[in-house]
Amino acid sequence: MADNTPTGPVEMGAEMDYSEHEKTYSLFLGITKYVSLLTVALLIAMAFGFFTSAGFFSATILFILISAVGAFLLR
Repeated sequence: MADNTPTGPVEMGAEMDYSEHEKTYSLFLGITKYVSLLTVALLIAMAFGFFTSAGFFSATILFILISAVGAFLLR
């Protein structure tokens, strides 16, 4: 069988689209930032709901409040 693997340096490959790469990386960082915020808000709200006598609805309100304030601060 023929071996079709490239033998030259990597730089000889296709041209990189750096602007598209930077846009994709910025999108990835933005998604990561907000998912981290929601994860932390959920953990705090769960701890508030489970370990206090506040209950489910108070924990839900706390989750929404932390998420809203965090999203405002992360803009």
